[in-house]
Amino acid sequence: MTKRSPLALAVLVLLYEEPMHVYRMQQLIKERGKDEVINITQRNNLYQIIARLERDGLITIRASERSNNRPERVIYELTNAGRGLTIEWTREILSTPSREFPEFPAAVSVLPVLTPEDALEQFEKRIVALEAELARLDTQTEAASFVPRLFLLEMEYLYAQTSAELRWVRAIADDLRSGRLTWSDAWMQKVAEELAAKHNQKEAQS
Repeated sequence: MTKRSPLALAVLVLLYEEPMHVYRMQQLIKERGKDEVINITQRNNLYQIIARLERDGLITIRASERSNNRPERVIYELTNAGRGLTIEWTREILSTPSREFPEFPAAVSVLPVLTPEDALEQFEKRIVALEAELARLDTQTEAASFVPRLFLLEMEYLYAQTSAELRWVRAIADDLRSGRLTWSDAWMQKVAEELAAKHNQKEAQS
């Protein structure tokens, strides 16, 4: 069965609306601003997803069309199985948090490879980038103010998520700036020795 992904769900939802060809799918995702939450930068990925959905009987070829001298375009439609899976995936994604592994928390988890000064510099750069992203999201939302809120909820989510991250990064930067959060090679060595001692003690007791 096709692995669940934002792009696979997007294809199913578009075909839930009506049959269409791949170019139209890509066009609608961009026109509706869904490329904020769905990665369609590589068109080949879209074709691969469609091939898997067709292989699994979730979509099928309805017809093909040719206009002027353009290449022939295949029109896809949703099957009953695809319609059911669209609803099932949407319910699962909305109701069940999933563990995701973005890069930023991974970098935060190894922060001591940098000096406190270097870490502060990188966080300050991130603050500027996040502020710019919030301004961009604001502009996007204002430009789409005529669109019903129902179709802009993902923008609300992105704004709330980015705002929360910005608050946290600012707080960490303040702690680094004031020295409330700091470390050194000597301190790291001491902590490593203490943790190793506790580990060995626990092993001896087990």
